[in-house]
Amino acid sequence: MQFLKARLREDEAAARAVKPGKSEDLKRLKARVLADVEAKRRLVAWVEDNIGTTLKADADAEGLPILKKGVVHLIAAVPEFFRSPVIERLVWAYADHPDYDSAWGLIEYVHEDEPDGDKLHSRTRGRTT
Repeated sequence: MQFLKARLREDEAAARAVKPGKSEDLKRLKARVLADVEAKRRLVAWVEDNIGTTLKADADAEGLPILKKGVVHLIAAVPEFFRSPVIERLVWAYADHPDYDSAWGLIEYVHEDEPDGDKLHSRTRGRTT
């Protein structure tokens, strides 16, 4: 999340640094980049703002016994599980950035109905796994 937020700040700063000129294409591109940054920030906020994050924080703050805390973390993982792929896919756009961690991988799923897929499998950076 921190990596993605930093890239969004960089994208916004770069777009805002573009000097206004006579080119309508440049104006539209600047506006599109700024709109893209805002849309991605809203998606990040949506991922962060879920009941799972709140449940985990509350369980940690209350100092619950290990077993109860584990159950809360397990329940909290469900909304995180369904929301976290959003962040993974947004981060892929920055795979060429020097701070990108290759351990994050570029995983995409190929379904049976796709030309090169006879079953559901994952493909990492062009390699099928």
